[in-house]
Amino acid sequence: MTATADPTPPEAPPPSDAPREPSVFELPIADLRPADPLRWLRAGWTDFLRCPGIGLFYGACFFAMGHALLAVFRAAPAYVLALSAGFLLMGPFLCLGLYDASRALQRGEPPSLGRSLRAWLPTKGTMALFAGVLLVLEMLWGRASLVVFAVSFTTLPDTQNLIGQMLRGQHLEFLITWTLVGALFAGLIFVTSVVSIPMILDRGTDAISAGLTSIRACLQNPGVMLFWGLLISATVALSMLPWFLGLLVSGPVIGHASWHAYRATVAPDEARGRAP
Repeated sequence: MTATADPTPPEAPPPSDAPREPSVFELPIADLRPADPLRWLRAGWTDFLRCPGIGLFYGACFFAMGHALLAVFRAAPAYVLALSAGFLLMGPFLCLGLYDASRALQRGEPPSLGRSLRAWLPTKGTMALFAGVLLVLEMLWGRASLVVFAVSFTTLPDTQNLIGQMLRGQHLEFLITWTLVGALFAGLIFVTSVVSIPMILDRGTDAISAGLTSIRACLQNPGVMLFWGLLISATVALSMLPWFLGLLVSGPVIGHASWHAYRATVAPDEARGRAP
């Protein structure tokens, strides 16, 4: 008796050209123009006017942070430069609600304060990990700031006339060193987080990929990103006079603008059907 062949054909192997998820180094980064940061600020101002209630709520939070920093300056000036990193560390996370509002406006949806307050929940694990990385940088900043103070002064200067004492000629070396240390750590925090936090919110990206994408964006557009960082710093500095009242408006405007900076820098994920 002859054996009959199995009529069931063998299972075909999966196609080798199946689509795969692009790696963090393959995600396109836009080539930005020098005028783009000003355009982002204008877009941020427009978003603020479209949802002023949400903006003023977060502006009040920035206002409170400013007064907390002032209290630290009066009580413990050695820590003030390091704790000023709170604006760089807490600011982007506080802006999560503003990113959510700008995203809703971009989608043609009405923004909601309640939803903006819950914007961090879907990616809370990733956000916590990324916050931990930035917290380490701030702790290093704080330690470096204290070392500069310890090397420069045998005793802390009188807080009643601190600014006047710092501007004296014998303290010029201290001021230069102190500023350079602050600029170094502030730059590290900015480069790591300039687009990463809105990217995590928008795409659910993991913390490492988001941070590397942010660094790539700064390396590809160093001049524009430097201008954007200086523009943010100058706006915040001017908003501190008088009595941090300007932060009520400039804080939310910068938050909305940072969303537009992310959207303009990181190419839309067309594979998932996201609109540009």
